[in-house]
Amino acid sequence: MPSEKILASKKQAVEELTEVLKNSCTGVLVDYKGINVADDTKLRKEMREAGVKYSVVKNSLLSFAFDNIDMPEMKEHLNGTTAIATSESDYIAAAKILSAYAEKSDTFNIKAGFIDGKYAPKEDIETLAKLPSREELVAKALGGLNAPISGLVYALNANLTGLVVALNAIAAKKGE
Repeated sequence: MPSEKILASKKQAVEELTEVLKNSCTGVLVDYKGINVADDTKLRKEMREAGVKYSVVKNSLLSFAFDNIDMPEMKEHLNGTTAIATSESDYIAAAKILSAYAEKSDTFNIKAGFIDGKYAPKEDIETLAKLPSREELVAKALGGLNAPISGLVYALNANLTGLVVALNAIAAKKGE
């Protein structure tokens, strides 16, 4: 039987993990087997830069945390080596980064995830990873708004150019 001190630290870890899961808009579980230290360091750096929290957590602790947030479907994926990536604001970043790495690796695999507190199977996470980022979507929307304005500017410019050419022709004809 573990000591009271160990049990208290595990309960504290589950509480902290539960808060992280509650405050996250998305989370992705991965089987990180086969990743070397250099690739893991690079992956963690990329996650940190994207604002994603990535950590290796004991399956038993994750199981209790998923019970606390009423997401029992996730527990079936808690076997083998498990890491979790969570994001509080970016829905796509974790899925995009981990899917890109999983495509290059034979042993690193996405298990499942959640989106806004709802279970998302592996297929949904992979679909989420294929969506354009928020910045890309904003750029496309602004480009769509900019297109009519650009068309108007070109049309007005063409009319002014035509007017200038006509006035120059009239001036040249009167000058003769």
